[in-house]
Amino acid sequence: MVLNALDHVRKNGASSSYCVPNIWANNSKGKQQVCPADHYGKILEKLLSRKPAAFSKPGSTADDWTRNSFVYNLFVRLTTAFDHDSDGAIATDPLPCGFRETGTFLKSIALLPYLERLGINTIYLLPVTIPGNANKKGNLGSPYAVKNPYRIDPLLAEPALDLSAETEFAAFTQAAHHMGMRVVLEFVFRTTSVDGDWVRHHPDWYYWLEANPENGFAPESYAPPVFDPETLNTIYEKVDKNDLSKLPEPSESFKRQFTQTPETVKLSEKGARGETADGTSCVVASGFCDWPPDDKQPPWTDVAYLKLHRHESFNYIAYNTIRMYDTALDRPEYMNEELWNTIADIIPYFQKHFLINGAMIDMGHALPSKLKTTIVEKAREKNPDFAFWDENFDPSPSIKDQGFNAVFGSLPFVIQDPIYIRGLLNYLNKIGVVVPFFGTGENHNTPRVCHNLAGKAACRNRSRFIFGLATVLPAVPFIHSGMEICESKPINLGLNFTDADRKRWPSEKLPLFSTGCYDWADCNGQEPLTDFVATMLSLHKRYADIIQNGKPGFLSLPFVSSPDLFAVMRRGEGINLLFIGNSNSENNAAGYMEFHRKSFTITDMVSGTVYQVSDYRLELETGPGQCLLFEIPV
Repeated sequence: MVLNALDHVRKNGASSSYCVPNIWANNSKGKQQVCPADHYGKILEKLLSRKPAAFSKPGSTADDWTRNSFVYNLFVRLTTAFDHDSDGAIATDPLPCGFRETGTFLKSIALLPYLERLGINTIYLLPVTIPGNANKKGNLGSPYAVKNPYRIDPLLAEPALDLSAETEFAAFTQAAHHMGMRVVLEFVFRTTSVDGDWVRHHPDWYYWLEANPENGFAPESYAPPVFDPETLNTIYEKVDKNDLSKLPEPSESFKRQFTQTPETVKLSEKGARGETADGTSCVVASGFCDWPPDDKQPPWTDVAYLKLHRHESFNYIAYNTIRMYDTALDRPEYMNEELWNTIADIIPYFQKHFLINGAMIDMGHALPSKLKTTIVEKAREKNPDFAFWDENFDPSPSIKDQGFNAVFGSLPFVIQDPIYIRGLLNYLNKIGVVVPFFGTGENHNTPRVCHNLAGKAACRNRSRFIFGLATVLPAVPFIHSGMEICESKPINLGLNFTDADRKRWPSEKLPLFSTGCYDWADCNGQEPLTDFVATMLSLHKRYADIIQNGKPGFLSLPFVSSPDLFAVMRRGEGINLLFIGNSNSENNAAGYMEFHRKSFTITDMVSGTVYQVSDYRLELETGPGQCLLFEIPV
């Protein structure tokens, strides 16, 4: 259907000045001028002329294929955005030719051959549903402010094709499957937009605030609850002990801001307004970061928390009602059952209509355990091998017990210092890795690996070291789109950002909320890491039996004389793998490592360079960020 639509555009002769980046086609820098309909039509024709490729580990369980995944995290409207008319800006409206500059499913299909060259076999999409308009941040709004969980964002479709976004999304998943790539989609189940389509028909699914009588909006006093230091200590102690009974509550003045569910609701461009049985005017309560309870993130004025439980004593938003559910609240009789069933039916809809292979659950660890279990069970009734990934930092066995196959992990939070990395790896080596984590130094909520290194060689060097290290750990190799071309600009300021970062990057400048694009044409002044990525993923695949072993004692961290050189030994049957990387992104590092054998030669499988071990010692000199991988005979 998409190819037929492109043929129709071609026959009508629609064309204009339209450029595309060379790297999508041949890994080189620069851009070329094309006729968009002809360009994308030829890509689709070539793709469809190929014999369908098999999935990696066809017929395997969700655990197996997740462990064998090489993931590319694609934010459609950003990843494939490009300044096609070369005017220095990304337009929100389509160009005169009917094609968009913001990212679309069609351009994401065109990106698939590029991803194949990298070695990618699984695509993880950030949410693709339509965002709300009320209190919208930036000029596009957040994909996490979901207006309708079933409706695909029309912005992701190309107007020139005159097809629905749903049709083009289905074409994308079909094209990915044709190339042997699975598709995992992120879902948002804890919040909607403040003007979500559910508000009007299901006001009891939301928390409501008494409106300011002067303007009809939320009261100016509405803000996250404040706890004194002593109460905060009590909260942390009880949560650390997993004692969720009688958790400290917010102040009475905070709780009094919330009203009962309104009997009537009206929607406008400014959001939802309601009126309770006693005539009280009210508005949907917007969200904020609930954990830690003293977090300083700006309020989430565009999203609203769903009211997952009904209990008169807990009619307010706080850490103990929407995440660390108080035991008095998290009981079967207080489940908002109709809402839970509706949420659990969303993934099966996407399985049926878009043939997705897995789901990432946004803030899945903050959902009630019973709801999570229901979501997983319903999806696996349709496909027993459907994968679930959790946005959790801890790869603990309990995550596996809940039916999840991978977690985000905590690698991005230790990459600043090799000492922190060693600490994490020693901890994981002791307890083992039951559930694989993502092998990445960044995602859309964290600083980029290249944060504050824009345009510098150190940016590329640091990215090379982190990705190289990640590929030899019992992790799922993961590329946050743009990493391979040394992007440094954050997508969102969710985790590990400073007040200075928040001043520098308001929502108008963040791609999670506003138009933006990567520097696909010049790769931020660096040589892209595409060849390195492809090499490391190929080596990971070759030695998967060794690398994917996450049993306790799965690695050792050999001594290297230079503190900048980071070594990891992975032990296998008959051979060991030795990774050595220069963690210094600016300077060369020289050092030695000692072996039990007196003399032998080894070959770096990344560069092909042969090294000699003499008198039990391997002498090395490495460039900034350089990674080496050796096969060591036992």
